[in-house]
Amino acid sequence: MKFAVLQLTGCAGCEVSLLNGGDQLDLGALSYMPLLISADEIPDVDLLLVTGGIRNDEDLFKLRRTAAKVKKIVAVGTCAISGGITGLGDNDEVRQLFFAKAHRATVPPMLPQCGPIADEVDVALYLPGCPPTPELFVGLLRDDITLKTGSIVCKECGRKKTKEIRPTKLKPLVEPSLDPDLCLVKQGQLCVGSSTRNGCGAPCTKAGFPCVGCRGPSNNLIEKDADAWFAAVRHVFERLTDIPSEEIDQALKSPHLSLFLFQFSDYDSSSDDENTTRPRDKVI
Repeated sequence: MKFAVLQLTGCAGCEVSLLNGGDQLDLGALSYMPLLISADEIPDVDLLLVTGGIRNDEDLFKLRRTAAKVKKIVAVGTCAISGGITGLGDNDEVRQLFFAKAHRATVPPMLPQCGPIADEVDVALYLPGCPPTPELFVGLLRDDITLKTGSIVCKECGRKKTKEIRPTKLKPLVEPSLDPDLCLVKQGQLCVGSSTRNGCGAPCTKAGFPCVGCRGPSNNLIEKDADAWFAAVRHVFERLTDIPSEEIDQALKSPHLSLFLFQFSDYDSSSDDENTTRPRDKVI
C-alpha cells in the first residue's frame, strides 16, 4: 500500500517516531515525506498521514490540494488532531509579537487560529499521541485490527494500588525516591492515566513519570465534555488519596499539563461541526 506523509506546522517528532518502526515497516511504500523524500508534488497514494496543525495559509493550501487526490487520510499526533503546541499561537500576546516582526516576506501569513485538519478535510482515522509510538505506526500501516484501543493507560502500566497508602498532598513532579511498583497516584503524583487512552504501552508511568494525557481521553470519556473528564480525575484522587480536591483542580491547570489536557474538550462530539468530532470508532 503506497502512503505519503504530509507535514504541516509541527516539530517532525511524529515522523521520527514513524521511522523508529524500522524493519517492521515497508518504507519502500513511502512515496513522500519531506524529512526524507521531497518532491514538487505529492503522488497519488492510497493512504495520507498528516502531521502538524493548520497554522498558516500554506498549511491550508497544501492540505486542501493533497486531500483531493488521496483515498484515505489519517490525522497523526496531537497537533493534527487538536492543534497541539502550534495552537499556542492563538494566544493574543504571541500573535502580537509575531505580527510586530519586520522582514517576514518568506514566512507564510498566520491564519486567525490554529486548527485540526478535520476542520478542512474528511479524516478516516485518528492516531493520537505526541508523538504516536512506532508500534502504532506499524499497526496502522499493516492494517492490524488488534491495534484498536480505548481503555486506560492504567491497564498497561501494571503498578499496584495499595489501600493502606493514602497521600495527603501532591509531591514534586520529579521524585527520585518513587517506589517502582506502586501506583503513582498512591505516591502523590498527578497522574491522569486513569482517564487517558491506552495503546502507548505506558512508557512514561513505567519509568516513574506521571501520564500527562497525550493520547487523549479513553473511550468512556471521548464523547463527553471536558467537565466530565475533570470530574473523573477528581473522583480517582478522592477514591485513592486524601489530597484536597482544590489542590487537584489547581494542579490540573498547571502549565506542564496544559499542552495536552486542553485537547480533551476538543473531542466532545456535541460540536456543531461534525467534521471536528472524534467518534470513538475512528480513534486508534
